Amino acid sequence: MIRIVIADDQALVRSGFSALFNSADDIDVVGEAADGDEAVRIVARERPDVVLMDIRMPGVDGVDATRRITADRRLSSTRVLILTTFDRDEYVFEAIRAGASGFLLKDTLPADLLAAVRVVADGQALIAPAVTRTLFEEFARHSTAPASAPPGWLTTLTPRETEVLTAVAHGLSNSEIGDLLYMAPATAKTHVSRLLAKLDARDRAQLVMLAYESGVVTPGPAQPAQWSGTH
Repeated sequence: MIRIVIADDQALVRSGFSALFNSADDIDVVGEAADGDEAVRIVARERPDVVLMDIRMPGVDGVDATRRITADRRLSSTRVLILTTFDRDEYVFEAIRAGASGFLLKDTLPADLLAAVRVVADGQALIAPAVTRTLFEEFARHSTAPASAPPGWLTTLTPRETEVLTAVAHGLSNSEIGDLLYMAPATAKTHVSRLLAKLDARDRAQLVMLAYESGVVTPGPAQPAQWSGTH
């Protein structure tokens, strides 16, 4: 059973989401919050699998609340799925920077939202295709690693791990990575798992951030137009 907390300042929105999630046999809403402070308290108490977090809330906003949740080692298994009407690139960047595992717009269809919660609960990363391009550009724009001084962790990667990291940053699924690099999907998944452990990353979204900020990948016209997540 996937345990979820809903954080949104609109009671009607929370009620609608609760009804949607509780209609699913495998999802249980264990808490609702009207602001970021309340969300952090409820998450600390309930330790849910997923937090559905609105970005704009009074007091502590969704990005700061996400940052507090992901910084708490006791909540290392809790994943945050950002849901918002705002697709401006600074929100995408800040949400992923704060540790969010997913980012979807509020016009997402109910079935897709349910699927997204299941994907994020499974430890995977999910970013709405509509905001992927701005995510790439934002990572490049905010990159602080100078080209002449790559981060130390980069030298610890094998050539194959670098190839897999590049593929992950391009939004490829394990199956697609397997096809691209001539390996079985299970082998691709193993490589991704090793990257997560070696780079101390929470999920694939964090790998994307590291790849772009380190200069392993740079945005350009050949970038895939869609983030496909893990299958």
